[in-house]
Amino acid sequence: MLSVAKAVEHIISQNPFIQEGLARGIINNAALASEMIPEVERLLKKKVKFSAVNMAVRRLSENMERTFVKKAKFDKNSDISLISDLVQITIYRIEDIQEYLKKLYDIVDYKKGDFLTITQGVYEVMIIINARHEKEILDLLPKKIVKNIQKNLCGITLKIPEDSFESVGLFYIITRALAWENIVIVDFVSTFSEVTMTFNEADGERSYRALKNLVKENL
Repeated sequence: MLSVAKAVEHIISQNPFIQEGLARGIINNAALASEMIPEVERLLKKKVKFSAVNMAVRRLSENMERTFVKKAKFDKNSDISLISDLVQITIYRIEDIQEYLKKLYDIVDYKKGDFLTITQGVYEVMIIINARHEKEILDLLPKKIVKNIQKNLCGITLKIPEDSFESVGLFYIITRALAWENIVIVDFVSTFSEVTMTFNEADGERSYRALKNLVKENL
């Protein structure tokens, strides 16, 4: 039979922002318990006391404060760079797709600061490149394999510590910082010591500021 404590845990598990608020001690437990009573009663199909819900919230909050992710850190080399005016082209992964992808490297000039990332999935391939190269790319590719084009994007690359693969929650705190600002991440890719995210151009400045503050707070 479902208990008050289990019902409270279930409800909170559905809301990561409440989880973090409890873990950081910035949510009033009693106020949250009062708000949760109708949902707890719906799950248990009976009336419950405020004191029981409040106790369950308090205990869960204390446990979250002890286990909340605090290990993830950046270092002095965690630079952030922003590039604007990008386009994202998603294509179907056909049998000879590699032949087309090879030709993309003849279009870009990294010495002039060109940007290119290629992510290959099981059925699709995503190309993110400077918008000025869009026409060349589309002329190169068969029209029938182009699935989607997203324009007016920007990209932010964040240098991460080389031991980050051993850190718990680094990607979590990055995406969390952006979610708190209600910023949509269009795409997220990483290498050994870099994370590159794309955003709508309108969110570029806010995204950069949120990530810059995040790094400062976690050095």
